[in-house]
Amino acid sequence: QVQLVESGGGLVQAGGSLRLSCGASGRTFSAYRMGWFRQAPGKEREFVAAITSNIGITAYGDSVKGRFTISRDNAGNTVSLQMNSLKPEDTGVYSCAASLNIFSDVRSPTIYNYWGQGTQVTVSS
Repeated sequence: QVQLVESGGGLVQAGGSLRLSCGASGRTFSAYRMGWFRQAPGKEREFVAAITSNIGITAYGDSVKGRFTISRDNAGNTVSLQMNSLKPEDTGVYSCAASLNIFSDVRSPTIYNYWGQGTQVTVSS
């Protein structure tokens, strides 16, 4: 069982930066692939970024490549998302998720076993 709690959301102007963090409970955090997803009002959940367990291979959604960076600290049980050059279209509720599935596509929300409650990110123009 893993419990996830996000923090770091807020209101920022376009072009600004925010850093989201996701803290996880449990002693097996390093075994989980971790992902970030976002959902804007009236839109489907969108893959943002993911990072594999011990090796830390990363993947990004096309709309955030080159602007967002995902990282993890297995000793501290945290995964972070550094978001730079933010755009109004980045607005949404950002949620972190954990998966023990090591074979399926990290971009699919269906492979994730645990989800946080989410944190709101609002980018003003």
